[in-house]
Amino acid sequence: MELNMQWHREVRGKNAVAALEKNAFTAVYFPDRATAAAHLISLVPDGASVGFGGSMTIKAMDVAQKLSQKGCTLFDHGQAGLTPEERVAVRRKQLTADVFLCSSNAVTMQGELVNVDGTGNRVAAMMFGPGRVIIALGTNKLVGTLEEAHARIRSVAGPVNNKRLNYPNPCVETGKCMDCRSESRICNLTAIIRRRPPFTDIHVLVIGEELGY
Repeated sequence: MELNMQWHREVRGKNAVAALEKNAFTAVYFPDRATAAAHLISLVPDGASVGFGGSMTIKAMDVAQKLSQKGCTLFDHGQAGLTPEERVAVRRKQLTADVFLCSSNAVTMQGELVNVDGTGNRVAAMMFGPGRVIIALGTNKLVGTLEEAHARIRSVAGPVNNKRLNYPNPCVETGKCMDCRSESRICNLTAIIRRRPPFTDIHVLVIGEELGY
């Protein structure tokens, strides 16, 4: 059965890559996170400044140490010990980093990137600012339509990330978005990137595993 699921992930992943390429993104399918991580590291120049967009997929790929070994300066607002003010300052540095690493909440089979953000730093950096944007995602984030993308975010990405961040929002109790007015709400902004913006070099790595939320 696992071989059948592997086949299914590969077929859907490669179809998504083809759709992304039609929308002017650079996209590649990888069977696992290890091969995707090696490619990601090859896309980052030695000594580059690298922003991290708070992605659990990127974290699972375990690239930070290898990037440090390449002499890269890492801007990670999720690192321990930062004050709230320092986290904001790191987020601002990510906007002009040489490379920005993140994931996408959902990608449609028409090659559209759909993301919901709390503060806007991640979606802003995905669209304009960094010299290169690398978006890594597991095939669990592939959906058929924009409607399915929004449904996935409301029922999976939103509640699970709230739980991860230990925010006291209603979705942690219900398991689905309640469109709350909480001060700690993480879904204030929605961005749909239908085609690659002209001044942003975007690489999308589609991985045949279940990664991130």
